[in-house]
Amino acid sequence: MQIAAGQQISGGYAAFLRRAVAALAVVAGVAVALMIVVTCVDVIGRRMGRPLKGAYDLIELLGAIAITGALPYTTVNKGHVAIEFLLQKLSGRGRTLLIVLAEGLSLFLFAFLTWRFFQYGGELRASGQVTLTLRWPVFWLP
Repeated sequence: MQIAAGQQISGGYAAFLRRAVAALAVVAGVAVALMIVVTCVDVIGRRMGRPLKGAYDLIELLGAIAITGALPYTTVNKGHVAIEFLLQKLSGRGRTLLIVLAEGLSLFLFAFLTWRFFQYGGELRASGQVTLTLRWPVFWLP
C-alpha cells in the first residue's frame, strides 16, 4: 500500500488496511444495491397505490452508509480529482512539499471533522433525534 511521497506501509498493518477498505467497499456496494431495491419497490408500490413506508428515510440512511464506505476505497485507489498539472510543473522537492502540506491539512481537517461528528452524534442522541417516518434513531450516522 502506498502513502505520500512514495513511502510504503508494510506487514500486517497494510494487510489489515486492505481488508478494512475492501470490507467498507462491500458495505457501500450493498448499500447502493439496497437503495436500488428500495427505490424500485417504492416506485412499483406507488403505481399500485401502496408506496413503501419510510422509503425516503431508508434511502437517506443507505446513502450515508454508501458514501462513508466508498470514501476509503476511493482514497486508496487515488480516485479523487488530482492537481496533476500543477504537480508536473513543480520540482521533486516542490512536489514533496505540496503533498506533505496537502496531506497534513487533510489530516487536520479529518481529525477535526471526526471530533465534531462524535460531538454531533452525542447531541443527536441526547435530543432523541429520529428519522421522519420510521422513527429510527440517527445519532449513529455522524
